[in-house]
Amino acid sequence: MTRGKQKIDAQRRNAERNQKSKGSQLEARAVGLKVVCPICKVQLANEKQLIDHYGSKHPKEKPPSTSTTE
Repeated sequence: MTRGKQKIDAQRRNAERNQKSKGSQLEARAVGLKVVCPICKVQLANEKQLIDHYGSKHPKEKPPSTSTTE
């Protein structure tokens, strides 16, 4: 009988542990993305990615200065 009770308790603990760890990846992504391209509204993580984005997607435009991206 001890074995069955231990199994049930372990299943209950694992179910509680798995419920707490779930979260939204969309919320975590929104926290990480800070810079927005003013032309196409793409969200980027930092200014370096914005400069690379301008080089590949908007080659005729100049990247904005760091003060205007925030």
